[in-house]
Amino acid sequence: MDIHKMRIAAAEFYRKNGVPAIIERALNELFLRQPADVHGYLANFFLELSTPPRISNLRGREVFSENGQLIVEVEVFSIVCNREKSMSSAAVVSHFAPVGTGESQRSSDHVETALQWIHEPFRNLLLNQNPCDQAEIDQMLSDFFTSYQEEEKARRDKLKAEASELEAPARTPPAMSSKDKKSTGKGKKSVVDEKQFPPAEPPEPVLLEGMAVGSVSLAVAKSGAKIKGMPLYKYISALKNQKEPAHFHVPVPWISLLSCGKKSPGKLCLLEEIILISKVGHPVKQSVTLACELQKEMMRLMSMSGKGGITLSSVSHNGVLTASCERPEQPLDLISNACTNLKVPLGVDVFLALNCAAPKLVDYSKGKYEVATGGLKSPDELIEVYHNLISKYPAVVAVIDPFRREEAEQWKKLSNRIEISCSLLSDITHKPQAPALPGVHGYVFRHANETTVSDIIHATFCYQGSVVLDTMLSESSTDGSFADLAVGLGLDYVKLGGLGGAETMAKYNRLIAIEEELAQQGLLVCKEPPLFSEKPKEQPVTAEETI
Repeated sequence: MDIHKMRIAAAEFYRKNGVPAIIERALNELFLRQPADVHGYLANFFLELSTPPRISNLRGREVFSENGQLIVEVEVFSIVCNREKSMSSAAVVSHFAPVGTGESQRSSDHVETALQWIHEPFRNLLLNQNPCDQAEIDQMLSDFFTSYQEEEKARRDKLKAEASELEAPARTPPAMSSKDKKSTGKGKKSVVDEKQFPPAEPPEPVLLEGMAVGSVSLAVAKSGAKIKGMPLYKYISALKNQKEPAHFHVPVPWISLLSCGKKSPGKLCLLEEIILISKVGHPVKQSVTLACELQKEMMRLMSMSGKGGITLSSVSHNGVLTASCERPEQPLDLISNACTNLKVPLGVDVFLALNCAAPKLVDYSKGKYEVATGGLKSPDELIEVYHNLISKYPAVVAVIDPFRREEAEQWKKLSNRIEISCSLLSDITHKPQAPALPGVHGYVFRHANETTVSDIIHATFCYQGSVVLDTMLSESSTDGSFADLAVGLGLDYVKLGGLGGAETMAKYNRLIAIEEELAQQGLLVCKEPPLFSEKPKEQPVTAEETI
């Protein structure tokens, strides 16, 4: 009787799940196709009928990024064919690297919090979720972070209010003498100066533990691409366009050649990075090869320079030459001479971009920019410096952060002076929700902190085409998924850093591999980016736009 009941139950189970019909169809197709690998064909047949993978677990661990920063790497596990499998891993860096012992301890604390998020709330939130539901998962992560952010703000406001109450009696001003009253008018000039040079905008509050959100989002996207059986760049493109496009273009790489910024040993502070940009249509491999040859020639010329000339100080971990310079013309002359020696037409086949990072150069006590040690310039005087450089070196086609955001008037004045000969770019990593500046033609942003894949996709719609995705040295592995993001998002430019370091070169190698793969498949097209072809119209940016 027990066997009879089991037979009835088995028949009902098979009938309810359609097993006889499925097996009959599998055997019929197998006979018609008669593949060489019979069992492999059956395995693929049933795999397509299997239940879609569901997230079963998240695992986080501490790792070190390329620049030695402690970050969090997330590993996503899913149930595939009734077995738990590791699908992917990813790490997104916190934007602010630790400096000094105190900051290092602070970073370690945030890493611990990020790990707690991954192992408890995020694991519970994403349990049994389909990794291919990227938008839904990103929304859940963002909602959690927003709620936490509001709680942290309320806590900080409460502590600030309590501190103000305690300090109120101590801040009671003493009675002013008649002598003091007579001297109150002597400070009017400083008030006028302060108005002419507005104070810095309050920085956007950054919760470093937000790196858990970005890491989980990217790991889920890589899992979705693996499930769909397609490269990450095609998967990201399908997420953005709701379908896989018929053609792709590869972003033009911006290669950092030389640094003469504030941390360099020379007097010059203005040029944090001088970046090489190849002409549109040049293969990535050709651009990288040219940049390598150019750097070698620059090093040769610097080794021959005499007293008072530009000298090589060091080479950074990611391959950027650090030079000691006195004037901004020196590094540009060096690159021009190197191009001439290599018979590379500067301004025709290759161009230059200047990353000035001006917000780091402000001397607030004097209300000026320290463009060189002891050399201070007002915002209006700095306009003349940039205009003279761009006029003398027409190969300079882009300038990043020539002023602080507070100098909106100077941004507009400089844009009017240089017209279409050069484009002004603003790094919005610090202020992703800030309104657009007048005269800005493009934006630089990074995948960092709590930025999800959906946030980046949204940003590319907001800042159509005129964007440069900048690397953050964020990946703890060498899979080069940063390059996949840039291609999948359809960006025109990608800034990968210098030509050195295993992780940095992995990004360049991945970009080269993608370009070669698309060319072999006949999917590669050449797109003329709008940034240097014509001056785009300014577009307002709403407060809801998030990078």
